[in-house]
Amino acid sequence: MIGCALVSVYDKRGIAEFARGLSKLGVGLLASGGTATRLEEEGLPVRRVDELTESPELLGGRVKTLHPRVHAGILARRDQEDDMEALAEHGIEPIDLVCVNLYPFDEVAWRKDTREEDAVEMIDVGGPAMLRAAAKNFMHVVPVSSPVQYDIVLEELAERGEVSLATRRILAAEAFAATAVYEASIASWFADRETFPERLLLSLVKERELAYGENPHQRAAYYSEAVVRRHLLSRIRQLGGRDLSYNNLNDLGAARSLLEELTVPACVIVKHANPCGCALAGTIGEAFEKALASDPVSAYGGIVALNRPVDEALAERLAGHFVEVLFAPGYSEEALAMLAEKGSTRILLNEERRGGAGGRDYRRVLGGMLVQDPDGDVDERDGMEVVTTSSPDERTWGDLLLAWRVVKHVASNGIVLVRDLATIGVGAGQMSRVDAVRIAIEKAHELGHETAGAALASDAFFPFADGPQLALDAGVAAFIQPGGSKRDADVVAAAEAAGAAMVLTHRRHFRH
Repeated sequence: MIGCALVSVYDKRGIAEFARGLSKLGVGLLASGGTATRLEEEGLPVRRVDELTESPELLGGRVKTLHPRVHAGILARRDQEDDMEALAEHGIEPIDLVCVNLYPFDEVAWRKDTREEDAVEMIDVGGPAMLRAAAKNFMHVVPVSSPVQYDIVLEELAERGEVSLATRRILAAEAFAATAVYEASIASWFADRETFPERLLLSLVKERELAYGENPHQRAAYYSEAVVRRHLLSRIRQLGGRDLSYNNLNDLGAARSLLEELTVPACVIVKHANPCGCALAGTIGEAFEKALASDPVSAYGGIVALNRPVDEALAERLAGHFVEVLFAPGYSEEALAMLAEKGSTRILLNEERRGGAGGRDYRRVLGGMLVQDPDGDVDERDGMEVVTTSSPDERTWGDLLLAWRVVKHVASNGIVLVRDLATIGVGAGQMSRVDAVRIAIEKAHELGHETAGAALASDAFFPFADGPQLALDAGVAAFIQPGGSKRDADVVAAAEAAGAAMVLTHRRHFRH
């Protein structure tokens, strides 16, 4: 039975209702600091912690619950005679429920320009100590670590007169997870002064359950990294369509990464985590038409990401295609009404305006993780080198730079063909670079695109001149690639002999 509940929360959403529910069930309320004040303002009978401890709050509130009368009341095992005799000897009342949530360290510490002393003040000491104590003694104490648990606890108390052991065990697991994530975030913040610390702790928060994973037999969920300023679904609102799937989210991540490198009206279409269409234009409608024309077959059932709002005319075009996910920074009322009629399309509104990378990159391998900085830099033209007699004109430079932006987001080995600021052929994920060139050219020809005068980007250097020669034979007029091969001279010579331009970026963009 619950006789006494200790309540000490930073996030006070729902706490008055929860405390009122406990009080109606005959549970005595014990609270600290601001929580006690809030409950008193609600007219609830509450005893302050300093009355229990007979010690005032010290150091501006830093010390208020760190006291034997608090922790003994939580940790005492009700079925151990020695424990109960010790409480009686010292006049300590058992505490049967502990409701604690912690200072918002993540919100403050990882905010841009937060001072170190302000971040340190958000490190909760007493809260985690009480929560861990309650979770350790879950056989006798109910640990409540989140407002989402309030209704569950009240329902069980109302129906059963107690909280079941099974529920207390679940609450204990959630309490330890809450404190573990909290400590991991703090450790990560301190360790952030080192690029790759000796111990790397991930602090992940579940954003949503997913119906299944990459395949229907795999369970899945989406977690965000607590220590980053933004994540895949931060400030994203779903305005229509079915729930997002694992594969939707994976493709959306690929689409957003490329789209964020493009500033003029742009459309990115992604299928199986690779861009199958990307285009720039004077209007967003024209950009969509050009991106779709890149490879309309592959675009079927893909992710369409736009960096300008959708109007009625564009919505009408989009509604005529099978789009799994539509991602844009706005929709007119008419456009939204039209798109909503396609119940299968997941319509996402992008309200995220913050920039910056979303943390480090992690790749699971057997028994561990590969960790690296994200490949987030945008390579600018002034850092590139023209190594042929023929130099690209401004139109060609535009195609080269777009091809270079896109190929960075194509699975290696990757080749991208661009003409008139739109992709016309993509060769992705090939073991041989010459095969990637062949596939890109064949795709372009199959879809009726003109490769004569096109620009080609390669994510890594050409080891031999055979790949460029295939492209030259198809009429490709300009190349952009990192360079650095032992046979760079042969590769450049092939371009030179054909009168083509070649630009070296001196930076590779593998993506495996």
